[in-house]
Amino acid sequence: MQTLKLVSRLFPEVKSGDKTSTIRWRERRIEPGYLRYECLDNQNPSLVVWVWRCTDMPLSEAAAFLGKDADWPPTVMLQGMREHYPEIQLADVVQVVEHESPEQTKRRTKPANE
Repeated sequence: MQTLKLVSRLFPEVKSGDKTSTIRWRERRIEPGYLRYECLDNQNPSLVVWVWRCTDMPLSEAAAFLGKDADWPPTVMLQGMREHYPEIQLADVVQVVEHESPEQTKRRTKPANE
């Protein structure tokens, strides 16, 4: 199963279903299907979600694509992304990974290696 590391402060948002996407830059490619989020500092148990779409685009377009342009103006988006990727620029192409909540994912048939 594909995996991604996630900072512990974002785990409650993924678990509740409030966070249903992630933006990645220069990391391993994610494909639609099951994805396990693992906590960077091991403070949270892993969460399994179903990825339904992966889209490449400039970082400058990601907020509008996700319907969050009012919440993430360019300066806020860049500042937030630089917390994880200090060299990123608004023109850099990122992968936007969209997924179901863990609860929605549980309603699916469990993967063979679960």
